[in-house]
Amino acid sequence: MRLFIIPTLLLLLLNSCAIIQQGEVGVKTTLGKMKPKIIKSGPYAYNPLLSKIIRLPVQTVNLQVNLDLPSKEGVNVKSEISILYHINPEKVPHIVETIGLNYESSIILSVFRSASADVCSRFLAKDMHTDKRAEIEKQIATHMSNIIKERGFEIEAVLLKSIQLPKSLYSAIENKLEAEQRAQQMEFELQRERLEAQRRKIEAEGIRDAQRIISEGLTKEVIQWRSIEAMQELSKSPNSKLIITDGNVPFLINPKDD
Repeated sequence: MRLFIIPTLLLLLLNSCAIIQQGEVGVKTTLGKMKPKIIKSGPYAYNPLLSKIIRLPVQTVNLQVNLDLPSKEGVNVKSEISILYHINPEKVPHIVETIGLNYESSIILSVFRSASADVCSRFLAKDMHTDKRAEIEKQIATHMSNIIKERGFEIEAVLLKSIQLPKSLYSAIENKLEAEQRAQQMEFELQRERLEAQRRKIEAEGIRDAQRIISEGLTKEVIQWRSIEAMQELSKSPNSKLIITDGNVPFLINPKDD
């Protein structure tokens, strides 16, 4: 009889101690009544005959969802989405009591489907594949937070990981992008031609202005003075030469060697 009692006591002792792991909290129910105080990580002793320990994770959870998202033009876009959320530890007793342990399907997924349909229906299908993707993710997360934050759920982010547009829409987007690239290339070439034409115009104006300055500076007196200077320089040369002048412009004739 004693051999039977000792293992039974050991079994009861082991079953009367709960270990709450890191990243989770526990709540205790006694005779079906929820205790408002949460149990943090570590060992916790209780009476398994009268009480029960319920554990819930409070670290970040990555909930994967595959869903067809409606677009503004009525196209269903197949998508793979990650919902990152965590539970507010102080709200765990309230969640267990009012929602239960099946909170992901009953609250989070239900709210997500409603929020994503409401937000995505305001955007075109192509927007989910462009830089507006981040805006859509942010709006869905905000929409969800407004509904379930008070219930104890913190939405950290909604990520559109994979978007599959209809093939016809893919082709239309690709054609549009190619057309935009061609238009940008043509605009670049036109701008380059405009700059080159402007450069040539400025260069021509500079040459014209320089010639005007030179021509305006060549007065009759200046030409005569330059002629005199030229004849003076020629007269200093030891070589024999014949200079014919009317007093204004010299004309040099070099005699041929004998």
